[in-house]
Amino acid sequence: MRLGITGHRGLSADVERQVRSLLSAALEAYDGSGLCGISCIADGPDAWFAEAVLARGGRLEAVVPAEDYRAGLPAFHHVTYDALLSRAAEVHRTGMRESTEQAHMRGSEILVGLSDRLLAVWDGQPARGYGGTADVVAHARRTGVPVEVVWPEGATRD
Repeated sequence: MRLGITGHRGLSADVERQVRSLLSAALEAYDGSGLCGISCIADGPDAWFAEAVLARGGRLEAVVPAEDYRAGLPAFHHVTYDALLSRAAEVHRTGMRESTEQAHMRGSEILVGLSDRLLAVWDGQPARGYGGTADVVAHARRTGVPVEVVWPEGATRD
């Protein structure tokens, strides 16, 4: 099974704890040896998912939206990003240089195209910028990729 991930960044510590638990529970349905997780490995759900897939013995594939992508991620996440990227069995690139909303959406389109199913850490609200979680969910649904929303009941984001 090839599972992709999309989700909101910048979640509170309480919501992070709940989302990590929900992601772990969602992955329990899949045999680790046959599991391939596909992630852009940004801070937040992308990285938590990648870590959980690897912990289950699954395979990680990374999508790099732009050559400057890492530089646009928070400095605190660089060590985690580098470690996960180095463990990726395969890395897919958009060929774009600048880390823009368009590059992020293109990376997500590649991710969805590689996925049998998409996990979405999504509050159900519209995207706050082009290429946000809602846009990725809409793209998956348009292209026939099943979406499983993973969101703690009653949780909100800033």
